[in-house]
Amino acid sequence: MRYALLGDIHSSVEDLKDVLNDIQKQAPGAELIGTGDLFECIISKKRAPFERFNRLKDVMLFSDELIDMLTFPSVRGNQEERIAQITESDEPLLLRIRTMEERIGIERTADVIHGHQWEWGGEPWMPVFPETGRNLIFYGHSHESGLTIDSQVEEVGFGVPYDVTKGRTFVNVGAVVGDRNWVLYDTDAGTVVFMKVMD
Repeated sequence: MRYALLGDIHSSVEDLKDVLNDIQKQAPGAELIGTGDLFECIISKKRAPFERFNRLKDVMLFSDELIDMLTFPSVRGNQEERIAQITESDEPLLLRIRTMEERIGIERTADVIHGHQWEWGGEPWMPVFPETGRNLIFYGHSHESGLTIDSQVEEVGFGVPYDVTKGRTFVNVGAVVGDRNWVLYDTDAGTVVFMKVMD
């Protein structure tokens, strides 16, 4: 089975359109899963604890076109958490955001999480990966495509299959917004391929 993982869209309609078209071309039939931050919250982290809103349009960027393209399941990111925290309304979209899962499993081989739940730091800015859980975890948050196997950061090239069956592996799928990156995971081959929409 093949899975296309994409995230950190931040409400970018044009970038998402390009990525979805690329997935359709490169991996028709692949199941899509989002790694969170589908939406852009326009209220800062500093303001969020002190403000409440009763309309989503005052809190986030979205359009009917964007919503129509978001047909796939996704974990919640820090943007969705902030939107849910500061908005009180009965809009169906808010209910959808509130019910996004923190983690999605792929068959019995991998987990998907946004990654903001982990502690981050250092240079380059990296998460402190958990020591327990599945041996293959897909995440986003930093907008940087990346591959870490058994604590070793690997050089990443686009269009190259990487074996993800040989150790504890963390795959940062990169960002749709700006970079138009995504990852193709083949459970039968045990590989991931980092993908980028080329102009």
